[in-house]
Amino acid sequence: MTATPAAAPVRGRLTPDAPLAPLVWFKAGGPAEQLFEPADIEDLSTFLAALDSATPVMALGLGSNLIVRDGGVPGVVVRLGKAFAKVEAVDAMTLRCGGGASGILVSSTARDASIAGVEFLRSIPGTVGGFVRMNGGAYGRETADVLVECEVVLRSGERRILAAADLGYTYRHSEVPDGCVVISATFRGVSGERAAIQAEMDRIAAAREASQPLRSKTGGSTFKNPPGHKAWALVDAAGCRGLRLGDAQVSEKHCNFLLNLGTATSAQIEALGEEVRDRVKAHSGVTLEWEIQRLGVKI
Repeated sequence: MTATPAAAPVRGRLTPDAPLAPLVWFKAGGPAEQLFEPADIEDLSTFLAALDSATPVMALGLGSNLIVRDGGVPGVVVRLGKAFAKVEAVDAMTLRCGGGASGILVSSTARDASIAGVEFLRSIPGTVGGFVRMNGGAYGRETADVLVECEVVLRSGERRILAAADLGYTYRHSEVPDGCVVISATFRGVSGERAAIQAEMDRIAAAREASQPLRSKTGGSTFKNPPGHKAWALVDAAGCRGLRLGDAQVSEKHCNFLLNLGTATSAQIEALGEEVRDRVKAHSGVTLEWEIQRLGVKI
């Protein structure tokens, strides 16, 4: 891809033809035409306002639930850095969190403020922006349960506050506008005891350790749970546990995780996922829906 010149001076970092593989958990995929790491909200807003409206924009968090295709991502990929990773308690039950803050930071800050109800975010390997956009959840809870409102920078550069009720939340889905960047979110929990909050965080961490391939190059949960089913059980019943395509493999520890065992391409990882979908459909009649986002150009 040929990088497009910056539309306006920036104070952050703008990198043409930027490798994305090091920034995503699968460690595979092509480059971003432009990678923009804004210095602050004003820098992001000014940049987007001046950018050609035809240029696509996507936000990148920790890259945990993402396949970046081998042909790379056209347009601009926005990655929020430390300036967007702050978390603070604003009252006895409310947290204000930057869009680049991790789930671990949110949950630990809540614990220190004796705010319960957001412990589940400890278990999601992502950032607040991703939680808001995907209605991230685990262990019986989801972002929609705790979100009050979020602030976004729209594709036009305009800043806007969106109430949770306006986001059209369903399972692992929201109606957050395309091309916008979530820069902060306000979460509300309930009053709790620090020791009990920590115990719940420890329980969740232990459950993840026992059931998921945490130290592998993976993308997290691959398929959404269909109504009345667990995706992993359908994958297992279809005989896909351990299935391989090159260095791409269905995890033997948790069948709803795909792994890059070494040098798998994104094409191989995605093709393996499609093979799993085909086998599950043939075996059980259920069509699995991707939970992992797949972005960019196939080659």
